[in-house]
Amino acid sequence: MKHPDDDNELFNRLEAEMAADSRPDPGADVVDLDKARSARTGSADPTTRPAADASADPTTPVMVDQPTPAAAGPGYLGRLAGARRRAVVPAWMRSVSELRTASAWVARHYAHTIGYHALRAPAYAARLALQAPTGAARFVGGMMRWMADREGEPVRLAAVRREDAAEYLKLSRQRDGRVRLRTLVAVLGLFTGLATALALYVLAPTWLQVVSVSAVVMALGYTGRKADAPVIHRAVELPKATKLTSDIVLRALGALGIPAINQAQGKGRDGFEFTAPITRDGPGWRAEGNLPYGVTVTDIIERRERLASGLRRPLGCVWPEAVPDEHTGHLVLWVGDQDMSRAAQPAWPLLKSGSVDLFKPVAYGTDQRGRWTEVTLMYIAGVIGAIPRMGKTFLLRLLLLIAALDPRAELHSYDMKGTGDLDPVGNAVGYRHAAGDDDEAIGYALDDFRALREELRRRTKAIRSLPRDICPESKVTSALADKRSLGLHPIVVGVDECQVLFEHGDHGKEFEEIITDLVKRGPATGIVVLLATQRPDAKSLPTGISANASARWCLKVMGQLENDMVLGTSAYKRGVRATMFAWGDKGIHYFVGEGSDARIVRSVYVDAGGADAIAARARRAREKAGLLAGHALGEAPEPSVAAYDLLADILAVVPAKEAKVWSETVVARLADLRPEVYDGWDPDALAAALKPHGVSTIQVGRRTGGKVVNRRGIDRSHIVAAIAERDGKRDAG
Repeated sequence: MKHPDDDNELFNRLEAEMAADSRPDPGADVVDLDKARSARTGSADPTTRPAADASADPTTPVMVDQPTPAAAGPGYLGRLAGARRRAVVPAWMRSVSELRTASAWVARHYAHTIGYHALRAPAYAARLALQAPTGAARFVGGMMRWMADREGEPVRLAAVRREDAAEYLKLSRQRDGRVRLRTLVAVLGLFTGLATALALYVLAPTWLQVVSVSAVVMALGYTGRKADAPVIHRAVELPKATKLTSDIVLRALGALGIPAINQAQGKGRDGFEFTAPITRDGPGWRAEGNLPYGVTVTDIIERRERLASGLRRPLGCVWPEAVPDEHTGHLVLWVGDQDMSRAAQPAWPLLKSGSVDLFKPVAYGTDQRGRWTEVTLMYIAGVIGAIPRMGKTFLLRLLLLIAALDPRAELHSYDMKGTGDLDPVGNAVGYRHAAGDDDEAIGYALDDFRALREELRRRTKAIRSLPRDICPESKVTSALADKRSLGLHPIVVGVDECQVLFEHGDHGKEFEEIITDLVKRGPATGIVVLLATQRPDAKSLPTGISANASARWCLKVMGQLENDMVLGTSAYKRGVRATMFAWGDKGIHYFVGEGSDARIVRSVYVDAGGADAIAARARRAREKAGLLAGHALGEAPEPSVAAYDLLADILAVVPAKEAKVWSETVVARLADLRPEVYDGWDPDALAAALKPHGVSTIQVGRRTGGKVVNRRGIDRSHIVAAIAERDGKRDAG
C-alpha cells in the first residue's frame, strides 16, 4: 500500500541535501524570486528597510536611483518661474544707439546704391539702345518659333524614329490646332499693337510718346543682352558667407579629435545637442547647444583653429563662447560673415564731435557682432597687456583720448617706450607728460607720483570731511567733480611700458609702493590709473597691482602665465584665453570690466591724425572752461625731493627702550613730528610705506586692562637693520 507521504519523499530528500550543502557554487546560485522582489521593493523605500539590512546580506541589491514621485521637483508654475525667456524684441532694437547705427547702415547702403546707378543711368540707356536691334530680332524669332510650335518638334521626331504612325498622327493633329490658335493670337496682337501705337502717335502728348518708345527700346535692349555682359552692375558687393547649418556644425565638431564627440558620432548620434535653432545674430550665425558629458567649452576653444577649418571659415570669423549662467558644457558658437579684424566698424560717435562724462559709460569698441562695447573709466584701475605690435599703446591712447574729452579730467601720461605715441594727448591737454626712460623722465615721473600720493591723502581727508548728504557713499561723484572748490576732479594716469618704472634700479620699489597705493585707494577718490605693458609678469606687473585692477584689457599674449596676470587667476582654465588671438587680430582683446564676464572686443582704431584732431577738440573745450593747465600750457613742475626720511623719522619717535611698538602709536607720533607729511596715515599706510625698504610689520602683544592685546606693529631693530643696510653703516642707531 502506498504511504501518504510517498508523494513528497523525493522533494523532502532534495531539500535536505540542499540544506546540508553549506558550500554554494559560485557558478550556479539559486535565487528565491519572491525574496528578490521583496528586496528590490524594500531597497527602493528607505523608510521600510533598515540601513543595517544591506550590510548584513551582501547579496541584496541596493537601488541607487530612487523613484521620483509625481510631486517631486518643481511643479509647472515653478518651471515657468525658472524658465529663461528669449527676448521678443531683438537686442539691437532695444538699444537706441544700436538701432540708430543699424538704421544708418541701411540708409548709407541704399543711398550709395541709388547714387551709383543714377550716375550710370545714361550709360545704361545707351547700352540698352544699342542692344535693341538684337532684342527685336530675338523677339521676332521667338514669336515665329512659338507660332510654329517648335517646342513639340522633338516629341514628333521621336515618334517618327519609332515608326509609330498612330502616335505621330495624334501629335500632328495637336500641332495643327496649336498653330492655328497661336497664329490667330499673334495676328490679333499685331493689329492691337499697331492700333495702340497709331493712337499714341495721333492722340498722346509728346512726353507719353517718348516714355512709350523708351520703354519699348529698353525692353528690346534687355532682351538682346548677353549672358556674360550684364547691362547693370552691382553697386555693392555683399559678402557671400555660407549659411551655418546643423550638418556643418556637427562636421566641424567631429573634426576636433575629441573622443567623446567622435564616439557618439561613430554610434550614429550627433555628439552635440542643439538647444535652440540656428539663427542670424548680427552679421553672422549663432548656434547653441550642449556638448557631450565631460566635454567643456574650454576644450572647443583650445581647438579653435581646427574648428575654423571644419567650418571652412577664416579664423577671425569663428568665436566659440561659454555662457556664464550655464554649465561648462553649454556652447555658443558664433560664426561671422567676415573676419572680425577686417569687418567694417561703424563710425565712432566721438571721432568728429561730442564730449564725455567719465562717470558714465562710453563706447570704445565693438564686439564680434558689431555692437558697441562701453567702458566707464571712473572707479577703476586698469591693466593692458599684450605682446608687441598688437595695438596695446593705441588702446591706451584711445582711453586717454576718451578721458581728454571730459574737460574736468586732469591727465598724467607717461610714454616710457619713448616713441611719442602718447604725445597727441600729453602735449595738447596733459597736466603732466613725459616720454622716454632717461634719468630726466624717470625723475619727472617720480616727482609726479609723489605728488599724486599726497593728492590722494588730501582727497581722503576732504571726502571724510564732507557731510553725508553731499557725499553719501564716501566717494567722488560727478556732482562733486563739478565743484572746483573741492578739488575732486577726475585724475587719469596712463603709463605705457610700466615695467620700466617697476624695474628701475634705484626707484623701482618706490614706484611700486606709490602706484599700488593709487590702484587700491585711488578709484574712490577719483584717481584712475591705467598701466600698459608688453611683459605681463610678476616683475613688470606687481601682484599687488594686477590683483586689484578692476578693469583688464588683454590682447594677444603667448602663454598661460601672461594671460592670467592680466585677466586674473584661473582665467586660462575658465576658457578666457587671449592666446587664441591670431597675429592679424590687431586691437582685438578680451575685456573684463563693467561688472560682466570677459568679452571679446575690437577697439576703435584712431590713427595719429585722428588723435591730433580729437586732442585739439579737447584742448578747445578746456580753454573754453578755463581748465587748461600744466604741461599743455608749458608749465614745468617744481622739482620735489623727499623732504623726509621715513626710517629716520621712526627712530626719532620710537626710543631705543621701546623694542616693539604698535603701528597706530607710530603713525600718531609721526603725525605729531611732521603733520604735513604723516597726517592721515593709518597702520595700512605705514605697512605699505615700509614694504619698499624691506621691512614688514609684525604682531605686537601688550597687556591692557589685565589681558594681552595683539595688534600690528614694528620691531625697532628691523628699522635699524634697514638703515644700516641702506647706508652701509652697521653701527647706525
